[in-house]
Amino acid sequence: MQYVPWRFIADWKCTSCGDCCRLYSVVIDFGEWLRIIKNYGVEYTMSGLSKLFISRRSDGSCTFLNNGSDIGLCQLQHMKPKACQIWPFKVLSTPLFGYPSESLYLYRGKSLFVYADPMCKGLRLGRPTFEFANYTLEEFVEIAAGIRSNQFRTTAGNRFPQPPTRFGALRGNGNL
Repeated sequence: MQYVPWRFIADWKCTSCGDCCRLYSVVIDFGEWLRIIKNYGVEYTMSGLSKLFISRRSDGSCTFLNNGSDIGLCQLQHMKPKACQIWPFKVLSTPLFGYPSESLYLYRGKSLFVYADPMCKGLRLGRPTFEFANYTLEEFVEIAAGIRSNQFRTTAGNRFPQPPTRFGALRGNGNL
């Protein structure tokens, strides 16, 4: 996969398509894992050889994807893992995917390299808009760095469904 440097992106807005929740496994850190199992149970997670993940349904989608409507909404909106908060962007300390000058993002005197996954339907390629370059991208960088956790520009902004209960299926969706 060839990631796109941020300077080739005009703008980004989440379209709530849910493709990210259907196509990718979500890696979670230990703290995120603890919050999920405390609130929903260990069956909503799984482990690999060296990583923890959110579990997936038999169709391959994330357990917390609300499949009950035409739009893909996250049932974990209130405690969404960092990997989900910053997707489709990758914020790195080195230019792993090439294009060092086009991916370079200076934040508080630190050189970072920002790329996006071109599979995301919310990306609009072109010259970065002022809002994207100065506000949206900064929010992604701050979330990646752990400086910020609240999302404003980096989420769909839709009304979110109720989260699943600890011992039951998702409300309105018994497909867990």
